[in-house]
Amino acid sequence: MPLIRQPKNFLSGLLFMGFGLASLIISRSYIIGTAAKMGAGYFPRALGIILIGLGALLCLLSLRSTQEPKIVWRWRPLAIVLLSVCSFIWLTNYLGLILTSIILVLISSTASEEFRWKEALISGVILGLAATALFVYGLAIPLPMWPTFFSSGA
Repeated sequence: MPLIRQPKNFLSGLLFMGFGLASLIISRSYIIGTAAKMGAGYFPRALGIILIGLGALLCLLSLRSTQEPKIVWRWRPLAIVLLSVCSFIWLTNYLGLILTSIILVLISSTASEEFRWKEALISGVILGLAATALFVYGLAIPLPMWPTFFSSGA
C-alpha cells in the first residue's frame, strides 16, 4: 500500500507550503513591526506562516485518509455566481452600490437549492448598507451609492 494515499491533497499541501515559503523569503527584508503598528512585512510573514501550517496539515492528512472523495462538478451554481459578480461589476456605476449589492445577493442566492426571496432580500439590504458604510464612508472610495438617474439634475 502506498504511503501517500491522496496524492492530490499531498501535492496541494506542498504547493501551499511552497507559496508560504516564497512569501517568507520575499518579505524577509521588510520591516515587521508589531500588531499595533504593523510594518510592510507583517502581513506577508503571517500569511506565509499560515500557508506553511495549512500545507503541512494537508500533507499529513493525505497520508492518513484511505478514501478519495468523489468530486462532482455542479456547473449551474458556478455559472450563477460568476454571472452575479459580472453583473455587479457592470451595474455598479449605473445603479449604485446599494442596489447593485442587493442584485448581487439575489442573483447569487438562486444558486442554492435552499433559496428564499425574503432571506435573500434582507441579506442584500444588509450587505448593501454595510458595503456603503465600509467603502463610501469608511474608506472614502468614490462609488455612487444610488442610481445615476437619481442624482443627475436637469
